[in-house]
Amino acid sequence: MKIVVAGSNGQVGYELCQLANSSQHDMVCFDRSQLDMCNEQQIRKVLLAEQPDVVINATAYTAVDKAEEDAETAYAVNATAPDIMAEICEELGAALLHISTDYVFAGDSQTAYVETDPVAPTGVYGASKLAGEQAVAEACTRHIILRTAWVFGAHGNNFVKTMLRVAEGRDTLGVVSDQFGAPTSARGIANTLMAIAEQIAEGRDVNWGVYHYSGVPFTSWHGFAKVIFAEAAKRNMLPHAVTVNAISTADYPTPAQRPANSRLDCSKMMHEFGIAPDDWRTQLNLVLDTL
Repeated sequence: MKIVVAGSNGQVGYELCQLANSSQHDMVCFDRSQLDMCNEQQIRKVLLAEQPDVVINATAYTAVDKAEEDAETAYAVNATAPDIMAEICEELGAALLHISTDYVFAGDSQTAYVETDPVAPTGVYGASKLAGEQAVAEACTRHIILRTAWVFGAHGNNFVKTMLRVAEGRDTLGVVSDQFGAPTSARGIANTLMAIAEQIAEGRDVNWGVYHYSGVPFTSWHGFAKVIFAEAAKRNMLPHAVTVNAISTADYPTPAQRPANSRLDCSKMMHEFGIAPDDWRTQLNLVLDTL
């Protein structure tokens, strides 16, 4: 089986390409310079030349606040490019595995979101990702849309690395405590996508569509930060002790609205593919060991 990975410079794309070394399949990874999501001709040229059996789209415009003022680019990367990729995959008879986000929901549910819950993004980022989901579903028969949340890893920019960087110059931090979700390791997402690709390669009768995958257990950003600093302190990664104070969303205004509830129900993934969520605390320890 031939697998093309788009977005090898991102958190999940990087982890996917680390798996290429041990994969029995032919995996080809492309970064932004080799496969520009704003260049339709390049997308078509690369995919038609490679003739993949599976395409994993790990690209995204993820600057949530910047998207509010740069909607054109956000939609180009998050909606138009996936549409093009989906059309080509349909032509080739290839499967498309596409990463999406909890931001397609309003974030006002009192329970964890299931795949069939109504979508209602509150900002440009979520709206552009939803448009990408819809384009993929309409254009490509053999598709998996994988919604995830709160991604972190040793590579790229994320909450874990931001907390460690900010703590270098401050001994007291305020972190939002009224937004809830589950941190999700980029490595866990990569392993999940590869496990799905393996089942496709085996010719399994796949139930195509939308799936949720995130870590366990649920927590708040404040709770996540406290664990980060506790584990970092054990490794002598901090120059001093750090106090983490709980603040509200109102205390930390941002251009784009964040979901109060980013909790995703991942039972469908377990039922259909036998893939259980990772414990993010274990994955955090692995990331900190790497850092």
